[in-house]
Amino acid sequence: MNKLDLSNTADRILPKILRMQAEQNGDTEFLVTDTHRITFAQADRISDSLAGGLQELGVAKGDIISLFLGNRTEMVLLTLAINKLGALWTPINGDYKGQWLLDNLLMARSKILITDDQYQARIAEIEDQLALEHIVLISESGESTLKNPIAYSTLAAYEPLKLDYSQLHYGDNCAILWTSGTTGKSKGVLQSHNCWIRALRSGANRQYNSQPDDVIYCVLPLFHTAAWITSIYRALLEGIPCVIEPHFSVTHFWERIKHFGATQTFLLGAMGVFLLNAPEQDDDANTPLRLAQIVPLAPALWSVFQQRFNVELLRTGLGQSECQLILTQLENRDDVPVYALGFPAPDTEIRLLDDQGEEVAYGEVGEICIKPLEPFVLFNGYFDNPEATAQAYFGDWYRSGDLGRQDPANGAYFYADRKKDALRYAGRNISTLEVESVVRQHPSVQDVAAFGIPSAELESEQELKLNIILKDGNHTSAEELCGFINDNAPHYFVPRYLDFVDTLPYTPTNKVQKFKLREQGVSDKTWDLKQSTYQVKK
Repeated sequence: MNKLDLSNTADRILPKILRMQAEQNGDTEFLVTDTHRITFAQADRISDSLAGGLQELGVAKGDIISLFLGNRTEMVLLTLAINKLGALWTPINGDYKGQWLLDNLLMARSKILITDDQYQARIAEIEDQLALEHIVLISESGESTLKNPIAYSTLAAYEPLKLDYSQLHYGDNCAILWTSGTTGKSKGVLQSHNCWIRALRSGANRQYNSQPDDVIYCVLPLFHTAAWITSIYRALLEGIPCVIEPHFSVTHFWERIKHFGATQTFLLGAMGVFLLNAPEQDDDANTPLRLAQIVPLAPALWSVFQQRFNVELLRTGLGQSECQLILTQLENRDDVPVYALGFPAPDTEIRLLDDQGEEVAYGEVGEICIKPLEPFVLFNGYFDNPEATAQAYFGDWYRSGDLGRQDPANGAYFYADRKKDALRYAGRNISTLEVESVVRQHPSVQDVAAFGIPSAELESEQELKLNIILKDGNHTSAEELCGFINDNAPHYFVPRYLDFVDTLPYTPTNKVQKFKLREQGVSDKTWDLKQSTYQVKK
């Protein structure tokens, strides 16, 4: 273990941090899988060779390399090698295929694409439409359907390239992470070295408070920002091992935790629920896992999870690719509930602003906006999209797109909704997230999307619409569903419009593209509350 200070901004260069760990903590394992145990010294040496091979292929500062890979040690080593040259890496979502995949790769304007056996067939289908100089293949089989790919092993065999990193700056772009596309076309978020590092120093590193025997267990996909913040880069800064799993498995999760002796992990909320829903075992509480963050997890499940699995759950906060640490809870304050977002980091100021950029009153819902107090706290803009970058700001204030409120009593911030997924009607801000949570409790509902339709009476307000998918073999009426909502939620959760649909427009990561639903609007087949016999009970 070797927790680096990094108070000197000149040290906040990701490959330089690896070099420091290699020199000070070289024999400690860094990246661990079933087949690999790579120390910090080995990681530095391998990435030096990869940097030499990439330089031979013409990679230089500012170039972009796309990584379409599964969870594997080579992906981490490649990102560090790419950054050693001052180039940028951009991970491609492993769920992408066909046109989604092609569009993302074309938007990235990559010089080189690196893929593996798991994904090479998808690349082969679109290879002729890509403007790439080279495709590099990581292959265990040695077989390929691609046209003359370069073997990863060839790059790894190059003479190590030793650099002093004097040509790099902590504010330089090092990666492009892509938004999910739920509110429109995906945008490439330009990340600096410091954008990653300040979030770790002010948040995750302090929360986990790692000890010498700690081992991080990573099951999140490496195309996701959270995997790097909670696991890979945290291990890099703290000098402890990180286990990289190919995917999350409910059936084998605890078995794998024991196998690797893992003591820390980060999970998405659904993963935590899946683990709780699995059959109880006599040894559920007998594992090496000590700490976990599960985001989001219903407050009622916190104590259940902690007691059953003998794991301490860490409070979370709010972050996104554009600002990886917005709010956090570093203390277990009795006056702040576990579901609060928490408080700002010391290098930012937070305000809740309305649509005109004016601060809302205490206790009122507004858009969470961030003003950095130090350089390179936020992202460096959207790649090739200056219009979107400009629209993301009110002057010096970055607009997160998330709605929140601040408790006047304790000063903590609480989440309300995504701004574009919320609506205002009859003077109320209605959380579509909360509406959907109620509708999903109906036994006939498989999935639902709640969104706003412009009000004919008042331009600044919207009417609530639901698009609902019913479970196979289930039948119900709009009136019955409205009655269920009316009985289980505030009366204004009853929708003005409702459509039963066969599908919703999902992204490859199963998020609903509500902007498409808003564009579709209503039709003559849409159920309309005002044209029905149903009477809302207030």
